[in-house]
Amino acid sequence: MSNRLNTTPNDLRAFWMPFTANRQFKQNPRMLVGAKDMHFTASDGRQILDGTAGLWCVNAGHCRPKITEAIAQQAGELDYAPAFQMGHPKAFELANRLVDIAPDGMNHVLFTNSGSESVETALKVALAYHRVKGDGSRSRLIGRERGYHGVNFGGISVGGIVTNRKMFGTLLTGVDHMPHTHLPAQNAFTKGQPEHGGDIASELERIVTLHDASTIAAVIVEPVAGSTGVLIPPKGYLKKLREICTKHGILLIFDEVITGFGRLGSPFAAQHYDVMPDMITSAKGLTNGVIPMGAVFVTSEIHDAFMQGPEHMIEFFHGYTYSGSPIASAAALATLDTYKEEGLLTRAAEIAPYWEEQLHSLKDCPHVIDIRNTGLIGAIELDPIVGEPTKRAFSAFLKAYDDGLLIRTTGDIIALSPPLIISKEQIDELFEKLRKVLKGVA
Repeated sequence: MSNRLNTTPNDLRAFWMPFTANRQFKQNPRMLVGAKDMHFTASDGRQILDGTAGLWCVNAGHCRPKITEAIAQQAGELDYAPAFQMGHPKAFELANRLVDIAPDGMNHVLFTNSGSESVETALKVALAYHRVKGDGSRSRLIGRERGYHGVNFGGISVGGIVTNRKMFGTLLTGVDHMPHTHLPAQNAFTKGQPEHGGDIASELERIVTLHDASTIAAVIVEPVAGSTGVLIPPKGYLKKLREICTKHGILLIFDEVITGFGRLGSPFAAQHYDVMPDMITSAKGLTNGVIPMGAVFVTSEIHDAFMQGPEHMIEFFHGYTYSGSPIASAAALATLDTYKEEGLLTRAAEIAPYWEEQLHSLKDCPHVIDIRNTGLIGAIELDPIVGEPTKRAFSAFLKAYDDGLLIRTTGDIIALSPPLIISKEQIDELFEKLRKVLKGVA
């Protein structure tokens, strides 16, 4: 048991917390001091069922021995190695292991430290790729309304969540956005992929016509738009995007920071939906959320385009001090071992039908206007309080925590993404608690 149990820091002022209502939190702090498997331990000793895999990242559950032991061993053996012009074995081993589970054709990996950095890396690769191919006029980037691609300038530029963009000026120039795929009038309470909305992908053709294909470098989308409230791609939508991008020589980037590493029942959503992008961004589940790390997968065609000129020259002027660091690499390798030994990269496919059934059983709860699901992801959309948007869902978040359940809210949507080790009994517990919460929220 942690010696921090039942303690709270004596001064909360210095830490400006991310994506948090700081004043509300610091009046009544919610402190987590321990974790194991499916539960957090709160500072008052209560067990909190983790309904969000931490922050979409703890796919194998908390404090898994193989991962924690690998970190400790690596820290005592090689704590850091320079990332530029030097290497260490585990980074190469990890890249090989990742390529083995990636979609066919994704043969090369660049390492980053987060999903935000993975997105920035992929966008830079896209721009540089066209330049080295002699097609430097392709500098425009296309994102999607309601898309989330991290919080760096490139990510919020191609992203489409207004609150993440409005305070930061003009952002990157030469960016356009496709419409989102949320059609509640036609698709409310759909189980799995919606029937309606696949034709929305054709809006990309309109954008191409407006700007001309010769100016467009890449399109970036989340296969499942997670942080905006779990928007499932309509049937045919992703395949249509792929067809349009191929037709016009535009790179297609899948942001799989959330969907990567088993969330949908396949290692990556590209495999689940049988759509091959040109790049995949990842992070979160790569190290089970234990240590910051991200990865960008690229095709051989992209990689090989850079491998020109004198061999002593740097081919791509990009990277991070901690790209593929020894300790993060060790954590990722042990995470992949854990996934493999326990079949976690495909387990979501096995338990998803039960998850779907229990999730949609909440349809009759007060204020519920939509429920969406795919794999081990779910969303419950609530009718907003007039004049007080987000308040109803945030009240549910607070009540759920008091009742021993961690959920995530975005706007007036409750998002769920439990660790992939969740049992049917724990699914029952999760939705029993959530039903009680929804019945008690005004």
